[in-house]
Amino acid sequence: MLGKLAFRNVRRSARDYLVYFLTMTFVTALMFAFNSLIFTKDIEAMFEVAGLMMALIGLATFFIVLIVAWLINYMIRFMLEKRSKEFGIYLLIGIKKKEIARLYQRENALLGAAAFIIGMGLGVLLQQVIMAILYSMIQVKYDIRMEFNRYCILMTAGCYAGCYILALFRCGRKFRKMNIRNLMEAQKKNEEIRESHEQAKRWLFPLSLLFLSVFAVFIFTGGIQGGGQILFFLVGIVLVIYLFYIGLSSWIVCYVRKRGDAVCRGQNLFLLRQFSSKLKTMSFTMGTLTALFTVAFLGCTVAMMFSDYQDKMLETKFPFDVQIYSSDVEDDFTDELEIIGEEAEILDTRSYHIYANVPADVPEDTEITDSAGDSNTVVKQHKLGYAGQANQVNIWLSTHLKVFGDTYLQEDGSPDIPKIEKDCREGAFYCSYDTYMKLSDYNVLREMLGYEKVNLAEDEYLIHLKERIREETETLKDDIVIEGKYGELNFVGYYSEPFSQDGHNGGDYVIVISDSAASHLTPYYAELIVDIEGEAPAGLGNKLDDLEEPEESRSREEEDDELLGGHGMMPGNSCVGSDTIVVMAVENMVRDNLIPETKYLLSTLIFPCFYVGLVFLCVALTVLSVQQLSDSAKYKFRYSVLGKLGMNKNEIGMVILKQLVCYYLCPVFLAVVIGGSVSVFMSGKFIFYTGLHSAVIYYFGISFLLFFGIYALYFITTYVSFRRNIETD
Repeated sequence: MLGKLAFRNVRRSARDYLVYFLTMTFVTALMFAFNSLIFTKDIEAMFEVAGLMMALIGLATFFIVLIVAWLINYMIRFMLEKRSKEFGIYLLIGIKKKEIARLYQRENALLGAAAFIIGMGLGVLLQQVIMAILYSMIQVKYDIRMEFNRYCILMTAGCYAGCYILALFRCGRKFRKMNIRNLMEAQKKNEEIRESHEQAKRWLFPLSLLFLSVFAVFIFTGGIQGGGQILFFLVGIVLVIYLFYIGLSSWIVCYVRKRGDAVCRGQNLFLLRQFSSKLKTMSFTMGTLTALFTVAFLGCTVAMMFSDYQDKMLETKFPFDVQIYSSDVEDDFTDELEIIGEEAEILDTRSYHIYANVPADVPEDTEITDSAGDSNTVVKQHKLGYAGQANQVNIWLSTHLKVFGDTYLQEDGSPDIPKIEKDCREGAFYCSYDTYMKLSDYNVLREMLGYEKVNLAEDEYLIHLKERIREETETLKDDIVIEGKYGELNFVGYYSEPFSQDGHNGGDYVIVISDSAASHLTPYYAELIVDIEGEAPAGLGNKLDDLEEPEESRSREEEDDELLGGHGMMPGNSCVGSDTIVVMAVENMVRDNLIPETKYLLSTLIFPCFYVGLVFLCVALTVLSVQQLSDSAKYKFRYSVLGKLGMNKNEIGMVILKQLVCYYLCPVFLAVVIGGSVSVFMSGKFIFYTGLHSAVIYYFGISFLLFFGIYALYFITTYVSFRRNIETD
């Protein structure tokens, strides 16, 4: 008998809580599809960093399990309260409490099992979509094939079952503590509206708005700096999210009591009372939903930022087919060319030097006077200066680019030369000396990339730099003095086409002078460019990397000799440029190997962020929908009264629409304010540091459109079901 009753109740629950059932099905499908990325052998074989995807997907799954467990626990308690009168009647007719608890647990287990089975079937299809998207991102052909990895299935089933078991265990404990009276009155608990101290609590509403305004001002003006301020605002945001609804409900109550101008217009009194009572009974839940919406916005925004970077910037980071760096200026790249020739057809090559404007025999320790006039500064390695000296451009960039701030400035605003020299020697951003290139090498490289050649007179120079820093370097030409073999050179212009300036053709920049003017320069490091036929074979970059002498096989004497500039090497001749968010710094650059690998690395962040955002969004919308649909029976009487008062069917439908819009928009509005402010701030910083040409609102706008699509789907489903329940006799 109980088995038939459980099956009947499952059918009824699936119908009454269809949104919850569909959400659990979709969450199961997402969980299986994304977990499959952890156990994909092909990806693991292609990339050495495949473990990073596993770790981040696993971390995302951990947070998703927590939220799904909260959703299941919330829904089980919610359905228990809605059916408490039914269970009380079971007790009255003699069914034991233990049997009723077992019945309810069996019902939820059957409902969860049905959602899991259907979700796994949908997950197999969704897995193919996600794998196709991933393979398309990394530019690898994907052949559709069904994969049923037992570890993936066990992981998904374990996470899903763990959430249900924990929720059912807590439900069983609650059942044991309840009696007939508790069960009969449980449904009325949320109908009790206690109004106390409303005049005082209403001030929480404007105070919350004030804090949000201050937060927005501080975040956009850069006022939030340091751990203490960040912690203060994080705690404040959490408090605001939960106190906002208490203040809003009290503000509405006070407004109705004072009979504000809008109260007596149309059905406003009915809607305001409905809305305020719902906020009072669900203030904590609404705060939690706002937090979930905010995290969903931020997760999707981050995913969109790095996806945009993938599409627009990677091709410019690796303009040459193959480019190889060597700190040894005597390197002829014979071994590298041999390997490349074995793996691909070579069309063209060019080996050249990047130069420094210093004599090769400068003493290691030199006492100099810095630009501030301090004659006591002792700079190790080689002579450094500011105007007309060996690393004037490095010093200028270190003290003028916004990315560095005041890191390399002293209290009086002058350059902190010892600190710059130390970081340059260690290869933090720039080399120890300014980087130069001969015009002949420069034009050959431009021709290989399809750019027009440039002409320079013997007394002229140009600067080729990254487009990202172009606007910040307008006055650079006025503050530096570039000298050729026979005197000072004249500046003719900036060039900013993609030119591999992440440590190869300089870090951020390279100064180009005529060959005759460069005859006094010192070779700094060597470079090799190779143009090959078609695409580079997979693994070519790894084979080139294997040519490097293993660190453990080098003697201490060899390391010391290299640091002192032996074997044709100069110290401090490696750099990475000023990129900070996505840094591309490798000695052996094979474009067709690095682009897929870099895209995969970025995908390890994109997929988990999108995964978390999507699940959090669906969970929050599910709670909103189920709350309204479950109350439709209670609202049915209220709307029937409105019908008896003279409202027709369409007018009642419009009131229902207004009620649901207010209820749905409230947590979304607050999440848009908080998540939008943080997202726009992050987008601005991301665009600034990466050099992307996108509007700061672009990433949040795309996330919001995605959100709105899913939001509209849930809203329409809720509205149609709610109206059907109200209008059904």
